[in-house]
Amino acid sequence: MVRASRDPWIRELRRGRQPVAHVVFFPHAGGAATFFTPFAPHFPDEFDLSAVQYPGRQERLAEPFVPTVEGLADQVVPSLRRYAETHVPLVLFGHSMGATVAFETAVRLAAAHPGVPRHLVVSGRSAPSVHRSEGVHHGSDQEVMDHLAALGGTGDGIVHSPDLMELLLPAIRNDYRAVELYRPAVHTTVPVPVLCLTGEQDARVTPEDAAAWKRHTSGDFRQESFPGGHFFLSEHRAAVARLVADRARSAPWGTGRDSGG
Repeated sequence: MVRASRDPWIRELRRGRQPVAHVVFFPHAGGAATFFTPFAPHFPDEFDLSAVQYPGRQERLAEPFVPTVEGLADQVVPSLRRYAETHVPLVLFGHSMGATVAFETAVRLAAAHPGVPRHLVVSGRSAPSVHRSEGVHHGSDQEVMDHLAALGGTGDGIVHSPDLMELLLPAIRNDYRAVELYRPAVHTTVPVPVLCLTGEQDARVTPEDAAAWKRHTSGDFRQESFPGGHFFLSEHRAAVARLVADRARSAPWGTGRDSGG
């Protein structure tokens, strides 16, 4: 069960007694911290696990949306600063829009606290320097719903429920607007290793667009793909958790070296 912390931005998934790393998950557009709850049993016991909860959903439903990716990063950074004072390596893991928010968060944390985070995992998202002309947030409610259904990350029971979609659509549309209008400096990098995960059948993220993440790190870069579409990680929770845990334990923390393709 996801447990609310004293900080509304952070939801605790699990705490270990002697953690070797702390993984913080960043959800996709329209997503919530609970999306990552099923991943917790697949991580080794010595990993702390948390997830970011964006405003405008679940218990934060009444709170105003944050309209930009940069704004989300600005607001979540203070919630993560306390981890900079611990000796537990911090790993940021973002899926889809969450990958972009995690990247911007890593940029800010690293500038203020060298060595934090220790690793960045980006999943199901093209590199920041790859711009696509998309306008999902301009679409009708039905068009947004059809887009979600095509991605496969939202259950049919939700997509085809008018009442649930009426509740969720404002957050979904806000998040799509934020990520579709995101225009970072193309040369922005993080001084930490980056692990990039993609779905082999994800039409939204080509291998080349994913590989472009290498331009945004001065550390090691590794790219891995899994069978499946945009939400491949839901089909491979154990394998994804094992890969992230292995990297967090043993990945070199040096810079400027490519460790995989």
